[in-house]
Amino acid sequence: MISPVRALAAVSMTAVFALSSPGLAQQAPAPSAAASPAPGPSPGPGAVSLPLADPYPSTYTAFPSRATLIRNVTLLTAAGPVIRNGSILLRNGKIVAVGANVAPPADGADVIDGTGKYVTPGIIDIHSHTGDYPAPGVSAHSDGNEATSPNTANVWAEHSIWPQDPEFPRALAGGVTTAQILPGSANLIGGRSAVIKIVPSRTVQGMKFPGARYGLKMACGENPKRVYAQRGPSTRMGNMAGYRAAWISAEAYKRRWDAWNATHKGDAPTRDLTLETLAAALRGDIYVHMHCYRADEMAQVIDMSHEFGYKVRAFHHAIEAYKIADLLAKEGIAATMWADWGGFKMEALDTVRANIGLVDAAGARATIHSDDGSGIQRLNQEVAKAMYAAKRAGLTVGEDTAVKWMTINPAWALGLDDRIGSLEAGKNADVVLWNGDPFSVYAKAEKVWIDGAKLFDRDDPAQSWRTDFELGYVRTKVAK
Repeated sequence: MISPVRALAAVSMTAVFALSSPGLAQQAPAPSAAASPAPGPSPGPGAVSLPLADPYPSTYTAFPSRATLIRNVTLLTAAGPVIRNGSILLRNGKIVAVGANVAPPADGADVIDGTGKYVTPGIIDIHSHTGDYPAPGVSAHSDGNEATSPNTANVWAEHSIWPQDPEFPRALAGGVTTAQILPGSANLIGGRSAVIKIVPSRTVQGMKFPGARYGLKMACGENPKRVYAQRGPSTRMGNMAGYRAAWISAEAYKRRWDAWNATHKGDAPTRDLTLETLAAALRGDIYVHMHCYRADEMAQVIDMSHEFGYKVRAFHHAIEAYKIADLLAKEGIAATMWADWGGFKMEALDTVRANIGLVDAAGARATIHSDDGSGIQRLNQEVAKAMYAAKRAGLTVGEDTAVKWMTINPAWALGLDDRIGSLEAGKNADVVLWNGDPFSVYAKAEKVWIDGAKLFDRDDPAQSWRTDFELGYVRTKVAK
């Protein structure tokens, strides 16, 4: 088996890593086309405000992999009908073939008999605080909310993410391969998100999904009202005024930078980290992800997006999304929701368990999310609850639809649906083998591949990823 732990730097680091990872073979990372960043514009001299410019780029490289054929398995492709008794071939970090009868390559492959088992794309959680609210949940680890100003668009979640969070390997064991880590919802504008692969790494840059766009976390309603009750804004109309003032400032900043980037004459405008992020969102280079519960507030935010010319990519939590599902479909906005959380505060009161199904039935992109260190480990069960709630409400929802709520739909919300989220030839080999129907409470992820590398194997616990935080000091023999 290819070990999920490798030398994360130069060969000289191998001995150091061996001290904290006994029994795990060290191998240098293999170059992979799956790890290559998506092409983007190169910033010119001083053009720090150009789209997708990233001063902290991903250093992720795919782990070593072997050609793998899984056959006699039920394939929930998220790209079409369920394929019964089918096969899937993974090679060089990509899905090579999916179908009723796929032959192994002539030069060989690991062959897995999937009789009675299921394969899905890797689960994608687009609302997680794993890493910036890590375990143990103590105040010293509370790094998700910079609750010092209603507008903290200047902060980036990746600068709070702790790669040693023991919740990461547990999420992987639940079949999660990609996650968007967000700032919290204390502020009107909370800052930038980071899209990561759930892989072992010493640094957050080693986890960042190459080429993924940043997200901008914003929040409606009760949370910013409560946090800023004594400082303001303290009302929903104050919240709206705060957003609008920020966008007005960002418009002016964007115009200054766009004018200078067109000519490079004179001194460049002075950088402002807050306005830089907002200007990128106005350009469409950063996706807006908005925590919002009530239907009327979501509608007002849509009106505000029209006023300033930006797009909301997804509403998060969206307890009342079912009330405006047709509007979400018309606007091309995803809703990422819980299966059955609700009633825990006033703006969460009017929930219905068929929320996800109703949004999907209206033609909008429905997705599941966790917002929780425990929930991220069992998102397949959350989708199952949502699927059966939709059926009880009289909606026709099959497993071929439900699987999309945790795979291709969240991939679209991250702008990565051309690379992950479905079992199709040419896509990254982010794949989960389940020991049974993934929409059963008894199902467990048996094996998980990311870019074709097997990073979790329930049948081989000795190879399981344990963070250095969990390992502590391990006595080893010193070579003489």
